[in-house]
Amino acid sequence: MRLEYFHDPSAPPPNVLVPAAFAVVRDDAGRILLCRRADTGNWEIPGGSVEVGESAPDAVRREVEEETGVLIIVTGVSGIYTDPGYVIAYSTGEVRQQFAVCFHARPRAGGARPDCEETAQVGWMSPDRLDRLPIHPGVRVRLDAALTDPDHVHVT
Repeated sequence: MRLEYFHDPSAPPPNVLVPAAFAVVRDDAGRILLCRRADTGNWEIPGGSVEVGESAPDAVRREVEEETGVLIIVTGVSGIYTDPGYVIAYSTGEVRQQFAVCFHARPRAGGARPDCEETAQVGWMSPDRLDRLPIHPGVRVRLDAALTDPDHVHVT
C-alpha cells in the first residue's frame, strides 16, 4: 500500500531519498504513453526506481518496457525533480522523496499492454484528453512541464 502526498501539511516527512527515472513518451501522432496504476487508479508517466549498477537512461528503458510493453529511445531530458514536498508513503514506514530524472522519449517497438501488477491499463493519450484523466498533482507537474516547454530542462 502506498499514499502519495503533494505539498500536503498532513504528509509524513521523507525518511529516504530514492533515485528514479520516468519518460514522457510521444508517438508520431503526438500522443503520450500513460499507464494507470493498479493501486490508486491514477494515470501517470511510466518509470520507477534506478537500481544499483544501472544508469538513469537504462532504468527508464527497463521500467517503461516492464510497465507498458513499449521499447523506447531516450531523446533528451525533460526535467530533474527533487521536491521534498512530494512524498510517497508506504505501509512499511518508508516515506520516499524522489530524486527523479524525467526524459523525453519516443517508441521504438512493442505494443502497449499493462504488466497487471503495477499497471492496470496502458494507453496512448492525446494531450487534449489529459485534463479528463485522474493524474496525481506531483505527476501532473512533470507531465505539464514536458509538454508545455519541451525544449527547456525543468528543475525543482
